[in-house]
Amino acid sequence: MRIGELAARAGTTTRTLRYYEARGLLPARRDDKGHRTYDEDDVRLLRQIRTLQDFGFDLEETRPFVECLRAGHPEGDSCPASLAVYRRKLDELDALVGQLRAVRESVAEQLRRAERARDELAAEAQVPGGPEPACELGGATR
Repeated sequence: MRIGELAARAGTTTRTLRYYEARGLLPARRDDKGHRTYDEDDVRLLRQIRTLQDFGFDLEETRPFVECLRAGHPEGDSCPASLAVYRRKLDELDALVGQLRAVRESVAEQLRRAERARDELAAEAQVPGGPEPACELGGATR
């Protein structure tokens, strides 16, 4: 098949395919007229790349999976190098989850602090001569 058909079947663009070719991820085969030619293995290879990228893998991280497919394995993640990439990605994701948990706890603590301050201000406003509650959003005060 030609580059346009491969792009359509893989759900990508011809420009992306040329980029993958330049990066050595997609084979650069040509027919006798100089046109790029592809086969079903290339469709499978591109689906592997796309799936991994959808999971957050960068393009270089897909290389071991591509090489595994090219070596004739039925799945791109059945080779030791692919498994190592999975492990590194899981470690990276675990670290990000930890960072997000810490940020979430900081935001939750800020919310608790702000609600206490609001409640204290509201209680003081109930006292005769107490302060008027103010809202700074949009510059309006109450």
